[in-house]
Amino acid sequence: MQQTTSDRLKTALLLFSVAGLLAGLALYFNGRSDIASIVWFAGVAPVLAALIIEIIRSLWQGEVGLDIVAALSMTAALVFGETLAAAVVAVMYSGGTFLESFAEGRARREMRDLLARVPRTATRYKNGGLEEVALDAIQPGDLLLIRQGDVVPVDGTVASEGAFVDTSALTGESLPARLARGAEAMSGATNAGEPFDLTATRLAEDSTYAGIVRLVEEAQRSKAPMARLADRWSLGFLAVTVSIAFAAWWFTGDPIRAVAVLVVATPCPLILAVPVALVAGLSRAAHFGILIKGAGPLETMARIGTLILDKTGTLTDGRPQIVSIDSRDGSDGDEILRLAAALDQASKHPVAQAVVAAAKARDLALPIPSEVTEIPGEGVIGQVEGNRVIVGGADFVAQRIGHPEGDHPAGAAGSVLVAIAVDGKMAGYLVMADPLRDGTDAMLARLRREGITRLLLATGDRAAVAERITKGLGFDSVQAGLTPDMKVELVLEERKSSPVMMVGDGVNDAPALAAADVGVAMGARGAAASAEAADVVLLVDRVDRLGQGIEIARRARRIAVQSVVAGIGLSVAGMIAAAFGYLTPVQGALLQEAIDVAVILNALRALWIEPAGITENQSTFGANRKSPV
Repeated sequence: MQQTTSDRLKTALLLFSVAGLLAGLALYFNGRSDIASIVWFAGVAPVLAALIIEIIRSLWQGEVGLDIVAALSMTAALVFGETLAAAVVAVMYSGGTFLESFAEGRARREMRDLLARVPRTATRYKNGGLEEVALDAIQPGDLLLIRQGDVVPVDGTVASEGAFVDTSALTGESLPARLARGAEAMSGATNAGEPFDLTATRLAEDSTYAGIVRLVEEAQRSKAPMARLADRWSLGFLAVTVSIAFAAWWFTGDPIRAVAVLVVATPCPLILAVPVALVAGLSRAAHFGILIKGAGPLETMARIGTLILDKTGTLTDGRPQIVSIDSRDGSDGDEILRLAAALDQASKHPVAQAVVAAAKARDLALPIPSEVTEIPGEGVIGQVEGNRVIVGGADFVAQRIGHPEGDHPAGAAGSVLVAIAVDGKMAGYLVMADPLRDGTDAMLARLRREGITRLLLATGDRAAVAERITKGLGFDSVQAGLTPDMKVELVLEERKSSPVMMVGDGVNDAPALAAADVGVAMGARGAAASAEAADVVLLVDRVDRLGQGIEIARRARRIAVQSVVAGIGLSVAGMIAAAFGYLTPVQGALLQEAIDVAVILNALRALWIEPAGITENQSTFGANRKSPV
């Protein structure tokens, strides 16, 4: 782990102060107490000097921290001849800052590993050969070679027969995923199989991995509300400490009691425990594919009371799937699907692409269509294996073959009928719908258990569709037919009662995500605008990770609060005992630093939070989707 200049300075101060303390003790036990005091003084001086410089820098920036207590305690101990106590405080203070630095470094390792994997170049096909190019030279449509072990440099689609990729660094899923030809491949995934070709669909700067890196860098610069609150409390705690120390001196006339009070309050665990616990929570969430942009959103996430969910792409998968095939001429369902998919290969309409994907999922061989004519938004006409095939809306197909309009299956609310005619006769219908994600009911129940008091659905779809999708799910309110500005108004209204989390994946959700206390974007394949506006991005296309993210946030915050309450309580108790003469300065210093070490170690427990429901063998893609019928 690479050390920064600040880390090296903290290490040097710790080593110097430890050497001074040990050398002084050796001299003291050999009857040279006078020289021992000088050695102790020399061990304290560099630590005190560095501390004073840091205090001046903080005051210049308008910040008042509890480092002042440490400086006062060491100064007072030296002035009143308690050099051993000063040496213990110096060792424990420098040790505390070193341990804090180590803890934060360990907590941020997941994020640093993510940043370290950013590819710098890519291998591109050109003029029948290969060339190594910088990422910013890649354009959409370029064909790239992804060798075994390479990190996918930009978002794209698989141009080979298949690919085997490891997305664990992005999503926390331990098993590699197999991608078929035409499947989306996220930048940042690692090729775990044979080399494959990738057709770039985005610029490097617009790709998933680049966006994740930007979010990680933003998260690393953040400061949590609890940490800012700790800064504001510093002045009050400093006043209490000085008051108790002054009162002990005033009423007893013994300055050593004042020194003991000061050293037992050095430093405050509030400053140490909060950032360690919250940054550890960020790291743990990132491990499971839940990228929280900073400690601030993490702390807010732990207090959420109202959750608003978008429907398409969030509560549902966002891609139409075949739920049934209605044959009208006795043809096999797979044959109807094969012919429809073969012709739909020539269309880029989302429904057409869903039909093609369903056929490929069943391993149906799709011939190349010819003489294709597409009527945008209506349907496609063409030749497939010598047959004239028409695929499109039920009325569109009926009009072209003289079939009675309206003579088709009654689709449920929210479903889509795709009609298929072959050689002038109605062959059948594909009934398609955007199904609810698997495990949604369990996820919503879990959110209730995690303390969410209000669950709302906000969608632009019709009320009938929204009611069919949410039936039996226990939503407190279902709001349908909403425009983007109406979603913002809903968020602002709900914020009057409790902190609000909004979850969405489309460009139309971005304003509402920005308006919420915590906005969550489905970032695996959601719109870039929603990911930029959100505070949390789910890198795994699994909405059930939402409950697990909230659990991590709440447990990390709970650990921080536990550390603060225990540490402050023990510190105050120690100060009172020192004021009454029950603790000497050396004993007070040892007690307080033991408290500090304990609360930091307690805060580090956030690194090992195990949210319920996550298994290490979940597949990365498709585990959340229902299979087509």
